[in-house]
Amino acid sequence: MVAPFTKVQGTQRGGEFHLVLRGELDFDDAEDIQAAWDAAEAAGAAVTVVDLSQVSFADSMLLNELLHAHEHHQGAGRSLVLQGPLKPAVSRLLSLSGTREHFTITDHTP
Repeated sequence: MVAPFTKVQGTQRGGEFHLVLRGELDFDDAEDIQAAWDAAEAAGAAVTVVDLSQVSFADSMLLNELLHAHEHHQGAGRSLVLQGPLKPAVSRLLSLSGTREHFTITDHTP
């Protein structure tokens, strides 16, 4: 289990690693998010679920982290699922960047 951070928390649930992100995320949160990706990989989970439903603001740092994680998961034969419902700021970030179609997005726990 990743140590509980203010904005980032990860837990193993069976064959899934659940990563919960909260609040306003920016460059200052990158290390915590990267540590959570490392924990997900170390857990060997077939699926990583990223709960974005509590993220009220995100910038290019989060977008970069999600794209990198998506690529890494695909290369390792693992799945990355973004869980919402997405708040407007996050939805807009994915839409305006043209990256929404790269992700599996669900409004409920898979």
